[in-house]
Amino acid sequence: MRRVLLQLFFVLALPVLLVAVWWLASDDSTNVFWPPLRTILQTFPDVWTADRLRDDVLPSMWRLTAGFTLAAAVGVAVGTVIGSYRRVRAVCEPVLEFLRAVPPPVLVPVIMLFAGIGDTMKVAVIASGCVWPILLNTVEGVRAVDSVMAETARSYGITGAARLKNVVLRSASPQIFAGLRQALSIGIILMVISEMFAASNGIGFTVVQFQRSFAVPDMWTGILVLGLLGFLLSVVFQLVERRVLAWYHGLRASTRRSP
Repeated sequence: MRRVLLQLFFVLALPVLLVAVWWLASDDSTNVFWPPLRTILQTFPDVWTADRLRDDVLPSMWRLTAGFTLAAAVGVAVGTVIGSYRRVRAVCEPVLEFLRAVPPPVLVPVIMLFAGIGDTMKVAVIASGCVWPILLNTVEGVRAVDSVMAETARSYGITGAARLKNVVLRSASPQIFAGLRQALSIGIILMVISEMFAASNGIGFTVVQFQRSFAVPDMWTGILVLGLLGFLLSVVFQLVERRVLAWYHGLRASTRRSP
C-alpha cells in the first residue's frame, strides 16, 4: 500500500504543482489572451457537453486511431523486411532518410490534392507522420536480434512464420513499442493540424473556431481537452505495453536483482 501511494505521489506531484503555479500566476490577470485558470475551469463544463464530446472528440479519436493503426501496420511490416535483409536496407536507407526529414505538416496541402478534404486526408496525414518512428525503430530492433538466438532457432528448425513471430518480432518488440510511443505523441499533434484544414468537426477545428470568434476561455478549454486526451492515451498505452512486454520487464528486473 505504501508503495502504491508513493508511486501515486510521484505521478501527481508535478501536475499538481504546475496547476497551482498556473492558478497563482493567472489569478489576477486582466489580459484577454491569458484569462485566469479559475475562469477557464468554470467555462469547461459549459463548453464540453455530451453533444460536443460526441460531435468533436469522437471523430478526432476515430481519425487518430485509424491513422495510428495504419502507420503501425505499415511501419512494422516494412521495417521488418528492411531490417531483415542487408541489401534491401542499403537500397532503401537513402530514400527513408530523405522522406523522414520532410515535416508531415508540409505534406497536408499535397495530401489534400489527392485525398480531398474528408476523413481520408486526415487519416493519411496522421499515418504519414506516425509511420517513421515505428518503421525506423522496427528496423533497428530487427537488426539487433541476437545472432546466437537466431542460429539456435535455425538449428531447431524454427523457420518461416514461426521464426518471425517467436524470434524476430519478439526480440524487436521493446524497440517497436518505443517507436509506437513516439508515434502516439506525433499522431495527436497531426490530428489537430489536419483538423485545422477544411474540417467541419474535431478538436482542432473547434479550437480554431473559438480562436476566430475571440472566445479565449473556450479556446483554452480545448487545449486542456487535448492535454487530458494525451495523458489518458499515454496511460492506456503504458498498460498495454506492460502487458505485452511483461516478459521483457520481468527479465530486466531479474537481471537487476542478480549479483
